[in-house]
Amino acid sequence: MSYPTIKCGVSEMPVVGLGTWQSDPGVVGAAVETALSVGYRHIDCAHIYQNEQEIGAVFSKMFGNGDIKREDVFITSKLWNTFHRPEEVEVTCDVSLSDLQLDYLDLYLIHWPVSLQPGMGLLPMDENKVSILDSKAPTFAETWDALEKLVEAGKCKNIGLSNFNIAQIEEVLSFAKIKPANLQVESHPHLPNLELLEFCKKNGMSFVAYSPLGNPGSVFRKEDQANLLQDEDVLKIAQKHGVSAGQVLIRYQVDKGNAVIPKSVTPSRIEENLKVFGFSLDTGDMETLNNLYKKVGPKGYRTCSVLHWKHSPFYPFSAEL
Repeated sequence: MSYPTIKCGVSEMPVVGLGTWQSDPGVVGAAVETALSVGYRHIDCAHIYQNEQEIGAVFSKMFGNGDIKREDVFITSKLWNTFHRPEEVEVTCDVSLSDLQLDYLDLYLIHWPVSLQPGMGLLPMDENKVSILDSKAPTFAETWDALEKLVEAGKCKNIGLSNFNIAQIEEVLSFAKIKPANLQVESHPHLPNLELLEFCKKNGMSFVAYSPLGNPGSVFRKEDQANLLQDEDVLKIAQKHGVSAGQVLIRYQVDKGNAVIPKSVTPSRIEENLKVFGFSLDTGDMETLNNLYKKVGPKGYRTCSVLHWKHSPFYPFSAEL
């Protein structure tokens, strides 16, 4: 069975993918194998997740046995914050390609606009546990130019951004020879990001929602954070359509025209998360979900606020502080 896609640059991106953030080594490989076996054709990866080697072994196995063609699977990876300097970009992309056992990526994203000091591990911190920013932080233009060269070299079909705000995206658009094909950000009814979504649509950028279920069980969750999967309105909509709360939250993104990458390592949940094409949300459902954030505050609730980088001039969520 083939599933709906949205346009992402020169490619078509399946609207439901498997997220691999916070999927531990030892279980992520089995999750990816399950996902591909039940019909997923979109896998979201990143260098910082430190599980790309295990995922690559599964890709090698699944593509090698001929059951699934590489060109039928949309695969994303991301450039981590310690590798923004232009001379680091291709080297870092090559590491992901090697780990994932691929010749090319369908999409390569700048993971965050914040640059961290290279050569001190992936999360450099001083003796006071404060993140160390790159002392020679490159401009967005310098990093983006290096990503464009990856497209020219055939290593990436599309390039894009993750966790950038509107002003930062506008800056990239002002000089980009190859326009960003995609923006990936946290999005769910407690943080619908409707203004950002509208901006992307106007600028021909696809939109991918991470943490669409509100990040249940994550180390980033705050103690007082409301659980979207137990929200009364979400449960009412789920009961109305005869589906789970999780399926409602995934379909919410699909019906907004987005792609969505729910993470799971549980086989039954992985399969359930893909079964969102037998129903659609009506106007009333969407109105309810679009306004759910008002229950938790005027700006909604961001689970991945990375406040340990708020001292960076490139911190993307300053308006929320």
